[in-house]
Amino acid sequence: MSAASLDNPAAAGDQARERLLVVEDDPGIGANLERALANAGYGVERVGSVAEALAIAAPPDLVLLDLGLPDGDGLDVAHEYFRRWPALPILMLTARTEEMDVVVGLDAGAADFITKPFRLAELLARVRAQLRHAPSTSGLRVLSDGNVAADPTARRATLDGVEVQMRAKEFDLLVELLKHKGEAVTREALMTNVWDEHWYGSTKTLDVHMSSLRRRLGEAPGQPSRITSLRGVGYRWEISS
Repeated sequence: MSAASLDNPAAAGDQARERLLVVEDDPGIGANLERALANAGYGVERVGSVAEALAIAAPPDLVLLDLGLPDGDGLDVAHEYFRRWPALPILMLTARTEEMDVVVGLDAGAADFITKPFRLAELLARVRAQLRHAPSTSGLRVLSDGNVAADPTARRATLDGVEVQMRAKEFDLLVELLKHKGEAVTREALMTNVWDEHWYGSTKTLDVHMSSLRRRLGEAPGQPSRITSLRGVGYRWEISS
């Protein structure tokens, strides 16, 4: 598939469910990924450098992004894509296993990560989890507490009446917490309702998204938060007094 197919969704073909962009410089890994994803029914485009990735003019439905690229760091691509398309899910492919590297990548705009080498079944499960449609919002009213509000139908969050730009999973987390404000919401429930009921692997992505959500709500690290971490359980949204 040519790069033009990402700029022209119709060119991807009627049978492709979603359009994926693979940013991977290793020819062997890239070709295997492209073939596996195409066999799973996705429309796939592959590029191998930061420059090629930044030249994409229209957003795909999901990006699989290698962090080690020949002309720069994949984190630069993640930052730029998040600036252009905040709701675009980015799945990092990385050999960097240190926790801080993973946190930095997720903070840069990635929605999740998978470490190399990875199993194909796990990769496809992560892709499905990111492409899963947002939780049903039919009939949900605007949810609010204090100076925070979330409109599930419009998928719009506001702080003091000003719209706050959020990634899709951050917004879905906010909705889940506001739906159950004052109640403990388990990690398992959040992963099931916001990500996928058959989640593979670590829930570190939940913690990083929650930390990012706090920042979007104007909360500085180390300061009191309206989102309380419940050790070994999950999280609770504290009702404003």
